[in-house]
Formats: sequence, structure tokens, C-alpha cells
Amino acid sequence: MGMKRGKMFKSSWPRAVARKWLNFPADKQAFPSDFVAQERRKSCSDLDSCAVVPEDIGVERRSIEKTRGLRVNPSCSESLDLRMLVGTWNVGGKAPNEGLSLRDWLNSPTPIDIYVLGFQEIVPLNAGNVLGAEDSGPAAQWLSLIHQALNTDGIGSPTSNNQQQAPQKPRQSFSDLLALEDDNWSGETGMCTPCNKPMRRRQYCLAASKQMVGIFLCVWVEADLYKHVLNLKISSVGRGVMGFLGNKGSVSISMTLHGTSFCFVCTHLTSGEKEGDELKRNSDVSEILKKTRFSHSCRATSGAHPLPPETILDHDKVVWLGDLNYRLSTGCGETYELLRNNDWQALLEKDQLKLEQRAGRVFKGWEEGRIEFAPTYKYITNSDHYVALTSNSKPSKEKRRTPAWCDRILWRGVGMKQLWYVRGECRFSDHRPVYSLFSLQVDSAATNSIKPSINAALPSLCAAAKIQAEELLLKAETIDTSLQ
Repeated sequence: MGMKRGKMFKSSWPRAVARKWLNFPADKQAFPSDFVAQERRKSCSDLDSCAVVPEDIGVERRSIEKTRGLRVNPSCSESLDLRMLVGTWNVGGKAPNEGLSLRDWLNSPTPIDIYVLGFQEIVPLNAGNVLGAEDSGPAAQWLSLIHQALNTDGIGSPTSNNQQQAPQKPRQSFSDLLALEDDNWSGETGMCTPCNKPMRRRQYCLAASKQMVGIFLCVWVEADLYKHVLNLKISSVGRGVMGFLGNKGSVSISMTLHGTSFCFVCTHLTSGEKEGDELKRNSDVSEILKKTRFSHSCRATSGAHPLPPETILDHDKVVWLGDLNYRLSTGCGETYELLRNNDWQALLEKDQLKLEQRAGRVFKGWEEGRIEFAPTYKYITNSDHYVALTSNSKPSKEKRRTPAWCDRILWRGVGMKQLWYVRGECRFSDHRPVYSLFSLQVDSAATNSIKPSINAALPSLCAAAKIQAEELLLKAETIDTSLQ
């Protein structure tokens, strides 16, 4: 058996390397997901949205939201008010250990509907990983760790005891978050105030995940929302060695939820703090926007049914996260003095990303929250000390990089509001994780408008859709906890 497995590996390795070197579009490859119908999305007859729930087995929308904890915007009966937590973390080429806790990163004082988690350097960026076959082992470990945190530890659940631990000061924006929460919800007790009944523990499904060398992106959706996710697509763009290999670049996931299109872009841009390196990072952003494409098996449309988004900017709501690698345009002596005084605002005046954005050279029209936390890079691993400020650090082991806000989260789109933007304090790598909570307004009525055009285009879909919908509803109730 061992020899057979070895032969299979040897035969598949050149194929994987060839795909990498020829830069085949990633959205034509399979990707890990809990989505049971993923293998059926192969033909035009599926219309890229085969997870259609026929009305005769559907459940009334308001009753689902009331029993499952989704918030309904009182000003609009057809609008859902969702919560999305976005996190980015450069883990420095280290696989997670068993004792690593994601509680600081994933915990929230409010129930979360969608988790978008991006990693950089999940494998060391050496020649073997950049030029050779993909090492998917660390990605599987991260998925397992996240799955355990969300579905076993109950971090995303309103009834979890973890919810009761408030984040440490200073995080002034938390007051804004709590003020925005539904008056009928008590986050401290995990109870629904009008009926005084405990809410059930939330469960999460892996909508999609994708790795490109060290860049890894995964999207998790609360189980009852999960059956409304359609048009899952991925696209990867390499911007590393020779301008196209995957040690730098982007992994993007596109999906539609209740008729609203989302795009999540996880990036690791060109590194370096020499003069002019910021222009290379600007070029990376431009090329990623230009080359990212979400191909669909059927581009035809019928009636009012809209075409699925093809580019990043075609989507209704977009989040760009990752190690963007923008540094500080200031002298070392001045930087160190401002760091010792915790004068973040003065340092941010020299932040390359903000300078380039204000000049209109990158991310024009995108938003980023106010940064009220210390630079996230570069730390001595397992320490709270920056490498550049430590006199006894050894340059041979630790590159002496000036501290900077390399790890960022930006967004664009109507109906998105950032509730907080903070960093975690895990010492696992030389970067600190960054995460942000968003409030999302989603028009659930758009889902109903899609059904007539699908039925008109495919009159024979009903029977197959009903079988599939029953499978999805069963899955949503039982939650298969095994990773795909």
C-alpha cells in the first residue's frame, strides 16, 4: 500500500508543478467546502446556482430569522442585518501547534453570521514550496483548528461562556458595537429578552477555502444562512517570482448570499522597505484587480436574472485583507522615538498605504477603519518586543525591520459598516493578527426575484432541485462535522 501511494504521489507531483508554472486559473480546480452540491456545478444546466430551495418546502423567512437569531432590520421588512468577522494573520511559515488558541482572534461579544479568515505564510516561502507541489498539510491543520473553535468551543455562539469576556482596553469602538446591537438581545446572558429563552449554540459550515503557496483564505457561514449561499467561485493571481508565481499575490472567493454578491480578497504583496517598494505594492494591487476573474459555466441570462459577478469590482460588497506590506516613510530614529511614546497617530502620518491612497495611486474609493493599535510587524516570535527595538536581537536570525502596519483590512460597498478594527495579541509569529467586525445590510427579497427566471429557463429543474434542497436542509440541521 505504501509503494502504491508513493507512485500515485510521484505521478501527481509533476502535474501539480506544471499547473503552478503554467499559472492555470485556480477557479477551474476543486476547492475544499462543506457544500454538498459542489460536484454537481459542472454544466450550463446548473446555471451556477443549483442550490435552489423550491417554495413548497421552504420555511417562512421571518420565522427562520426569529428562531435562529438572525436580525431583521425594523425599517425594512426585507432586509437582514448580519454580522461578519474578518481576520488576517501572517503566521510566519509555522504550522499551528495543538495548544494554539484562536479565542482572542475569533471571539466576539455578538453572534457572528460569517467568518472570513485569511492567512499568509502558512508554509515557509522557500524554493520547494514556491516551485514545487502544494503542501496542503498546514492548511488542513488551520481548517481543523478553526472548525474546532467555531463548532466545538462555541466561540461564535451567543450561549458560549467565551462571549462574556470583554476585550481589553483601549478599544473604544466596542461601545459603538454594543449600542448598535438589537435591544431584544442580551449578550451577557445569551438570552432572548422577550421570551427569556436560551438561544441554541450556533454551528458553522465551510463555504469555501483555497491555498496558493503560503496564502490561504477560508469562509465560514452560519448553518442556517449556508443554504442561501450560491455561485461559489475562486480565483488566484500570482505576483511573486518572475511576476506570476504564488509566493506573493492573491486568493479571492466570490459568493452570492440572498441575492447580494460578496468578494473576499486575501493578499500578500511585495515585501521590502527600500524607497520605491511601495510602488511595487501598488502595481500588485492593480494587477490583482485586472487579472482576477470568476468564470461561470453559463453566462447567458433570462429575464431579470442578473449575471454573476466576473471581476472583483463587479461585486456588491468587497473586503480586501492581508499582509499588504506597506511600511513607514520616515527615518528610523524618528520612528523609534514615536514608537516608544506610543504616538500612533503621528506614525500613521507616514504610513505608505495612507499616503498612496490619498494621492490616488492605489485603493481609490476603498475604506479603512481608524487604526488605534500598535504596528503589527515585526516582533520577535513569542515576545512583545519589536525586533528593531531590541539591541540583543541577532540579525542572522531576525531581519531588523522597522515596525509598520503591514496587516490591513479594507472594504467597499453599500450597506457595510465597520463596528470595530483591532489587533490580537497572540505571540505565535512575528506578526500580530488583525480583525474587524462588520454590520451588513442584505436584501433578502432579491432571492425570491431569482427563482422565476431560473424556473423559466429550466422547467425540468424542480425535481432535482427539490432532492438537492432536501439534502441541504438535512445537512443544515445535522451539521456534518467532518472536514471535506
